[in-house]
Amino acid sequence: MPPKPRITRDMILEAAYAIALEEGAENINARTISQRLGCSTQPVLYHFAHIEDIRREVYRMADEYHSRCLMNLDNAQNPMLSIGLNYIRFAAKEKHLFRLLFQSDGFAGQSIASLVDAPELMPVLTILQQEAGLTLAQTKLVFKALCLLVHGYASMLANNTMGFDETEAVPMLEMAFMGMIGAVKMEEVHE
Repeated sequence: MPPKPRITRDMILEAAYAIALEEGAENINARTISQRLGCSTQPVLYHFAHIEDIRREVYRMADEYHSRCLMNLDNAQNPMLSIGLNYIRFAAKEKHLFRLLFQSDGFAGQSIASLVDAPELMPVLTILQQEAGLTLAQTKLVFKALCLLVHGYASMLANNTMGFDETEAVPMLEMAFMGMIGAVKMEEVHE
């Protein structure tokens, strides 16, 4: 009889990620992972003392995937519009991962301002700053407003059985983008 395949740490994480993707991260536990791998819970508990350790790794994996999706700007004429649409597309396509990343209290204790100041966001802010011709402070104001608008749209799609119509979303995002830039520049004139 051939030996049973050895269950590795990576296999456990891949199984947990698949569960998060298909069923939601709240369904990650030793039993569901072992069922997916066709083994007992012993290998899962051997590699990970706590299920929360697995969930943290799955969150990290989902965050990396989300970042790649967000920054897929191939041939984008309007990079900020593309980033906003990519965020909404992600929510529509990967509902469970979106909820894991943005609706699971992963930002506990932080403010919107602290999120905008995160070093990981600098590439997005740089694109917006260059595209809009704003100062960094103005860019952060516009980004906060855009973020809230885009997140609201994405949340509606992630939490409901709704269709996503890009032809409806694009003009709305363009109008919001241009309006926010205009408002920030107008405020500068009045100061």
